Amino acid sequence: MSIDYQSLAVRGVQALSPYQPGKPIDELARELGLDPADIIKLASNENPLGPSEKALAAAREALSELCLYPDGNGFDLKQALAARFGVDMSQITLGNGSNDVLEVITRCFADVESEVVFSQYAFAVYPLVTQAIGAKGVPVPAKDWGHDLDAMAAAVTDRTKLVFVANPNNPTGTVHNAEAILAFLERIPERVVVVLDEAYCEYLQGEGYADGVELLSRFPNLIVCRTFSKAWGLAALRVGYSISSPEIADILNRVRQPFNVDTIALAAATAVLEDEAYVQRSRKVNVSGMAQLEAGFGELGLSFIPSAGNFIAVDVGDDAMGVYQSLLEQGVIVRPIAGYGMPRHLRVSIGLERENAKLLKALSNALGLSGQGA
Repeated sequence: MSIDYQSLAVRGVQALSPYQPGKPIDELARELGLDPADIIKLASNENPLGPSEKALAAAREALSELCLYPDGNGFDLKQALAARFGVDMSQITLGNGSNDVLEVITRCFADVESEVVFSQYAFAVYPLVTQAIGAKGVPVPAKDWGHDLDAMAAAVTDRTKLVFVANPNNPTGTVHNAEAILAFLERIPERVVVVLDEAYCEYLQGEGYADGVELLSRFPNLIVCRTFSKAWGLAALRVGYSISSPEIADILNRVRQPFNVDTIALAAATAVLEDEAYVQRSRKVNVSGMAQLEAGFGELGLSFIPSAGNFIAVDVGDDAMGVYQSLLEQGVIVRPIAGYGMPRHLRVSIGLERENAKLLKALSNALGLSGQGA
């Protein structure tokens, strides 16, 4: 009799479905026989500018050290982050992307007897890691597609160990101002760890937004997570980090794998922190691209969720998967988000002007509105 190996997995893992990333360009080219050069990918919230020249130069220089293990403590990168944010190096935990840090946090602070609070329509990793360790996820219904912070605070019980807040949120792009975040944190008991996921914070424009790092001195139970994958243009190298109290960072570093960030990634991330012009260009391209897509969606008669990130969720109707497939056939990759409970929406990353124009033209074709939105 054959063994049912799925039954041997821990209970939380048995019912998991793997995280589905955006479709790679090469995969679409193979599937449909398209020229990769003609395909645009607006699915994974990547930086359309390409990497910083400073990051590329540092990565090339680091290639000579491929035979050596990385610096397991990430000294240079931690030093650069500490100087940038005015924190101590002992407050920083590095990760293989911010996903890695999120998983480490969950493993450190939650177990099968714990509850973990997060919002409906929030980042898929929160429920995934919660379920994987056997904790009870407590999804709180969203308000206007975003976090209902009052309801999330009310959902905290004696069993709650963690609360995840994404600001801005992925995939909806919604954001809360500093006043709302502060009021929320003041309602959470100090025994509950709050994770403020600020993966898209570099795209925030104007005054009044929360800076999680500035709140750390007031809230010792707060962990701020950020990434180099978005505005800093290093998605392929997988570098993320958290900033917290030294006490919490010490706990995280007990579980973190010792070489979870490789030498090339460490070098490139350290270098790109000195390239402020690059991140400023990233913001500028994002602002103009967002305006281009919003105007184009308006011309096509499509509603969308106003976004503070580098992506936008657009309502394309009941046949969103049909629209998605049509876009693929036209060489445009976006992200269906039915798995987030949003079956009518597609999430579109902000691209370069020509990429956005191609997306709008392809979307017009997919909706049978040829001639509009070009």
